[in-house]
Amino acid sequence: PRPIRSSTRRSSTAPLPTNRPTTRSQTSTNRPTTRSQTQPSLRRSTRTTPSTYRREANTAVASDNDAFWNDSHPLFVNKAVNSDPDTYHWDEAMASPYREEFIKAAEAEIQALVDKGTWVEEHKDNAKAKLIPTQWVFKIKKNSLGEPTRYKARLCLRGDLQPETDQSNYSPVAAWPTVRSFLVISSMKNWVTTSIDFSNAFVQSYLPDDEPVWMHMPRGYKSTKGPNYCLRLVKSLHGHRRAPQLWFKHSSNAFKKLGLKQSKYDECLWYGKDIMVVQYVDDCGISAPTQARIDQFVDDLRALNFELTIEDTFAEFLGIKFDTLADGTVVCTQQGLIKKILKEAGMTDCNPNAVPTTQHTLGANKEGAPMNESWNYRTICGMLLYLSTNTRPDIAFAVSQVCRFSANPKKSHATAIKTILRYLKKTSDKGMIIKPKENKLDLNLYVDADYCGLYGQEDPRDSNSVRSRTGYVVMLGGWPIIWKSQLQTHLSQSTLEAEYTALSSSLRTFLPLQWLIEEIIEHTNTDDLENTTVHSTVFEDNQSTYFLATNQRITSRTKHLLARWHWFWDLYNQGVFKIVKCPTDEQLADYLTKPLPKDTFETNRAGVQGW
Repeated sequence: PRPIRSSTRRSSTAPLPTNRPTTRSQTSTNRPTTRSQTQPSLRRSTRTTPSTYRREANTAVASDNDAFWNDSHPLFVNKAVNSDPDTYHWDEAMASPYREEFIKAAEAEIQALVDKGTWVEEHKDNAKAKLIPTQWVFKIKKNSLGEPTRYKARLCLRGDLQPETDQSNYSPVAAWPTVRSFLVISSMKNWVTTSIDFSNAFVQSYLPDDEPVWMHMPRGYKSTKGPNYCLRLVKSLHGHRRAPQLWFKHSSNAFKKLGLKQSKYDECLWYGKDIMVVQYVDDCGISAPTQARIDQFVDDLRALNFELTIEDTFAEFLGIKFDTLADGTVVCTQQGLIKKILKEAGMTDCNPNAVPTTQHTLGANKEGAPMNESWNYRTICGMLLYLSTNTRPDIAFAVSQVCRFSANPKKSHATAIKTILRYLKKTSDKGMIIKPKENKLDLNLYVDADYCGLYGQEDPRDSNSVRSRTGYVVMLGGWPIIWKSQLQTHLSQSTLEAEYTALSSSLRTFLPLQWLIEEIIEHTNTDDLENTTVHSTVFEDNQSTYFLATNQRITSRTKHLLARWHWFWDLYNQGVFKIVKCPTDEQLADYLTKPLPKDTFETNRAGVQGW
């Protein structure tokens, strides 16, 4: 169907329709007129529709949902700016070279939903709420090297068109520090790790009886009863507002039935005496002393009617590849994502670079030339941010700089991104080389700050020109667990204040992680560990900050820090952690705060990432 025009005002150049009924007197046609006898043709819009593929696609089975797929619908407009080359909607998939693979995937998806009893067919007259349309999403699944592994089809409910409710839709996912802690403790214990994937996870949970949902027939689905029927959902479906929450409750109840306890510090971490489970929506990592214990746990889940697939090892998790070497060393890489970023920016064959930044901090450059690149600045920043927070601390500082200017990027900011990409070109097969040191639970925090690092690069009349930067990295047994590079939210008035602010704010992340690890050690079997005590140490290279944190003397120049930054004094006095003065050349967080020369940068990188 063609889009309906919102205005009924007729263009002055358009001819009157000849079959229009009228009550005007026939004599009115004798009235003189100045209009030309030759009427101009109807003016056509020059708008380019993004749905050319829709004309080329095979016509699908007609359904009531087709009305939501016309050219003017926001789905098509939004898809026109979607830069993910691996994601397709219905018409794109039917016109793509992978049409046959996607059709098979869609048939398998429909059959799986029918077999699970996801819906029942009802007459439209019985629907007690408006019918919600559906949307097909097709995805080419790839491994960490960027190679296609399978073609996936997913039927989604248009949850954005569901009526608003007062109920919360919150559903937690595992934090990456928890996943890394799970891996390091498993490695220290010499436990076996496996990952599992729940098939159609959201569909395995039931909808509450007091929240019925009716939806249109999906495209490609033929009703068994007739054209005037719709579907009432019995189980949750992807896209439903509460689908993630209902799934998390459903899986949590199963874990509790199997005797697992939920962590107080991360709701997605579960443990027993001889097993640990970390959950990220429908993906789970399992660790146990033997493979037999993991197989028993999987069989118990299947006995509770969970459908899942099991991987051989914890080799890949959310696009990250974990290669375990013969000596127990684990190498974490994301080569597939790096290749994708380089391809998106058209820099697959660029010249490599040894460092990710120049020797100067990056300013706003408000009067600079505008960016004129063909690639999308925000898209590249988003992918770089995911990479830097998962496996590449070495680009965290550089990525933090370029992400500041996503709203109004200049040519200089695009050049800074290219510098990062050239560095990734040179180090695309690198990530983190991780090997626990002697099975000791040493939890170390390296924290640093760069006082007024933007001075000289920003407009001196702008308060941002004197902002300081915080950088820190938390290491567990030699593994980097958490790292951060960010500008401080307030203006520090001295080097001491900048360094002390970095110390205090980083401890807010450091201490909860310490408590999480102590909880795991307390409730799981620790026979494989020589020492079960978590030794927490903070390494600070600033002399004034070290003395203020340890001696805790309040003077007229530091009393303004009392309320906001001295909160950790009681914990320090109780011996929860200790603070050690370290030389600047041993401060591993240095490359998270400022641009460094090549040799110094590589020294920091080797201390954190192992290469």
